Amino acid sequence: MKLATAPIRPLVSLGVGLAMGATALLGAPGAAAAAPPEGAYWHSRSLMTITHPWRFGSRSDPYSLLQRRVSESWQAPDGRTWFGFRELGALPKSAADKKAWQRDGSPSKWSESIDGKTVKLSATPARGSMNPLRDQNQFFLAGQNLTYDEVQRLPADPDTLKDWLRRAGQVGRVPSNALDGWVAGTLPELLHALPVTKEVRAAAYQALLTMPGVRADGVAKDALGRSGAAVLIERGNGVKDSKDLSRSRLIVDTGRMLLLARSQKALHDGKQVAGKDSTETLVEVGWTDTAPAVPALP
Repeated sequence: MKLATAPIRPLVSLGVGLAMGATALLGAPGAAAAAPPEGAYWHSRSLMTITHPWRFGSRSDPYSLLQRRVSESWQAPDGRTWFGFRELGALPKSAADKKAWQRDGSPSKWSESIDGKTVKLSATPARGSMNPLRDQNQFFLAGQNLTYDEVQRLPADPDTLKDWLRRAGQVGRVPSNALDGWVAGTLPELLHALPVTKEVRAAAYQALLTMPGVRADGVAKDALGRSGAAVLIERGNGVKDSKDLSRSRLIVDTGRMLLLARSQKALHDGKQVAGKDSTETLVEVGWTDTAPAVPALP
């Protein structure tokens, strides 16, 4: 495991602790074999909708637009990574926005907001792209570069996993007063972004529910109609007496222990900040033998 973003001397001592923590529940380092990959690539495909921060039309009859995009990632067991991206086109955010857009002549392209800001938006999907990430030959988590075997040996116990992440945060010099929020923001990555074991994903989910600012929120459905356990995460900006807050809502398939969707929004003094919200739906997560390609249209 190659630890990043800290001086050499502290890394020597802390690096051993992190490496041992990742294997403690699987026996002594090197004693347990990593689970073999179940496909050629760990793959995820997600659909993202983002409210554009500016408004369009006229000052007397404005409307908001949603930007939509699809992204995919493929990670081979040797750490090589490919990333695909495709804009799906903008469209009015709500039914009321659609009526205002129609009164604006139903444009399919936008070059300027009502405040005169230059933009380049289209309702037509783009061609998309797919490219390998240069010099990528390991997996990345919490500021650390891991091999496939080390990913497989991450702690499958909630408390041990939280301790591993806290020490990784200390290596990366995360301020102590922000460490809990940083850990809470990192744990959901284990539910989709890396080929960890299901036991590690379960530990990440259980650990997340014990973090400050996190609470279970019943059962919910994502944009595809899939049901899962909802989790709310609230984080301040670290500034004393600040009225700014970010709120994330996750939907987790607790049978497979995979993230289904997450939404985010910014709040100020308890009110949502316009143009500061997004929703991501994880359409596919898991092993695949299908080679990387430009993302297809939904």
